[in-house]
Amino acid sequence: MGNASSMLTQYDIEEVQEHCSYLFSQQEIVSLYERFCQLDRSAKGFVAEDEFLSIPEYSTNPLSQRLLRMVDGLNFKEFVSFLSTFSTRASFQQKIELMFKVYDIDGKGKVSFKDLVEVLRDLTGSSMSEQQREQVLTKVLEEAGYTRDSTLSLEDFVTIIDHPGLKMEVEVPID
Repeated sequence: MGNASSMLTQYDIEEVQEHCSYLFSQQEIVSLYERFCQLDRSAKGFVAEDEFLSIPEYSTNPLSQRLLRMVDGLNFKEFVSFLSTFSTRASFQQKIELMFKVYDIDGKGKVSFKDLVEVLRDLTGSSMSEQQREQVLTKVLEEAGYTRDSTLSLEDFVTIIDHPGLKMEVEVPID
């Protein structure tokens, strides 16, 4: 499974569907497999960094380098699991956990003010000054009961993101 020359069996489809907590239908998994095989140009059974960057929507995403750290070298099952977070059927918690991983730059399970500023810099580019970024983030943290000296765990991150004023829409169509 995951190699362009192999076929996806019913067992494989069901196994992948179970692995991604049934967030994709069997037909969606078949479509994802076809796309995976197109991306896996070397037919090694995994998608490499340069293959991910060949996706226009991915390569132009301001967070592509951060996401790349999570997706480089994924086999098909891992690829579907990663994409399941973007499904319309994914839970708020699943989406938040992915966002936290994007912000958790060093992968140690904590997000610092510096991490927040770096991600906001990636998102805003030159449209905001460093001072504006810091002011915005300081205000968001303070409104949620934190300071810029706080180191945020996943639970803290959820508290901030779940603030009534923020709206979360992270979805990617399959077809």
